[in-house]
Amino acid sequence: ELGWPESIPYLNRPPSPLEFYREWVSPNKPCIIRNAISHWPALKKWTSAYLREVIGSKVVSVAVTPNGYADAVFQDRFVMPEERQMPFVDLLDIVEKKVTSPNVFYVQKQCSNLTEEFPELVCDVQPDIPWMSEALGKKPDAVNFWLGESAAVTSLHKDHYENLYCVVSGEKYFLLHPPSDRPFIPYELYQPATYQVSEDGSFEIVDERTADKVPWIPLDPLNPNLELYPEYAQAKPLQCTVKAGEMLYLPSLWFHHVQQSHGCIAVNYWYDMEYDLKYSYYQLLDCLTKAVKTL
Repeated sequence: ELGWPESIPYLNRPPSPLEFYREWVSPNKPCIIRNAISHWPALKKWTSAYLREVIGSKVVSVAVTPNGYADAVFQDRFVMPEERQMPFVDLLDIVEKKVTSPNVFYVQKQCSNLTEEFPELVCDVQPDIPWMSEALGKKPDAVNFWLGESAAVTSLHKDHYENLYCVVSGEKYFLLHPPSDRPFIPYELYQPATYQVSEDGSFEIVDERTADKVPWIPLDPLNPNLELYPEYAQAKPLQCTVKAGEMLYLPSLWFHHVQQSHGCIAVNYWYDMEYDLKYSYYQLLDCLTKAVKTL
């Protein structure tokens, strides 16, 4: 009714800046773009052997969890992963199953970790997406590198960014909700906590006692508890697979839940959103949703 598609449309070529802004950014609609990164050297070069040679034993930040859920609700806490500093080759050994571990490993640190932690790889991609930068009149705030196991899951959430998500190898599986589904998506406040490794190697959850409570979505959209959250039955999720060489435009404020094939590698570009009328409408919808729940 609000013009959302029943499936994510495909573009067979990168659009012009004006076309992209008019057809996709302004109406806040997602799409998958083919042939937008086909010229990237990374698509052919980023094999395990190449990454071992270029990154080698350099120490990088890796999110480690016992269950694959980082930044997610668990045991009535908003639990963040252990951020482990480890040699990159040790991570590759785990991903390639040369070494076994009961835990789940995922390079997922944001804050532009591609440029900050993996500058050796920047020349194989692009510092920005030129037609997006021209469409928005700005450069990306962050360019992030993602590599991990298939057990690593990104829980349902939204970002205040226009997101271009580019898959270099493997596949990413997205479940999306438009901002208009906000009334059907539960938010609750949770005590923030972090996974920490005990002396015996097991994980314990340690509260961040000085931090404010975090609003987060407790629902698993792949297996929703409709007895606890009956409103979610009215939501209309969209699902899509982004394959190697494809780019997903994930508009700001869209809810998304993400999985991937084992060893999938991706790079995403975060452009700050405009805090315009669309943002005001979302804030209104959010406030009305909270007000109705208090009645």
